[in-house]
Amino acid sequence: MTQTSEDVTWLTQEAYTKLKEELAYLSGPAREEVTAKIAAAREEGDLRENGGYHAAKEEQGKQELRIRQLTQLLEKAKVGEAPASADGTVAPGMVVTIAFDGDEDDTMTFLLASREYASADVETYSPQSPLGSGVIGHKVGEDAEYELPNGKKASVTILKAEPYNG
Repeated sequence: MTQTSEDVTWLTQEAYTKLKEELAYLSGPAREEVTAKIAAAREEGDLRENGGYHAAKEEQGKQELRIRQLTQLLEKAKVGEAPASADGTVAPGMVVTIAFDGDEDDTMTFLLASREYASADVETYSPQSPLGSGVIGHKVGEDAEYELPNGKKASVTILKAEPYNG
């Protein structure tokens, strides 16, 4: 299967290394710790009323979910800078400014990237989010449409799209 630009998650080397370390910890020492907690709680007796056992099982479930999320993210990750779009086409790794319903006074600027790439200086939207997927591929000056959580459509105008230099 060929990856499209929407399938790729661009990460800095620092973010990639941090996520790899988190995955290694969760898959190794953390997994052993939670398994030991479950075993210790199991030895306490009746599992139906054993709060420690249920808490450890819940922790294990959350941990396994995070392991799957990290594995999928890192499989699709590319390290480095997203290719800059010289023609003003919105792509992951860009800072995008939009106007809602063509109103130049009602604007928003955001980084179109994975949450792991998030920065304190600009809000981040995932390329897979409704807004992110709605603006990808559109050029500066074009209108884009995306679906709101309530099922209605919203329209935005792309005002600016620049490579992120964070």
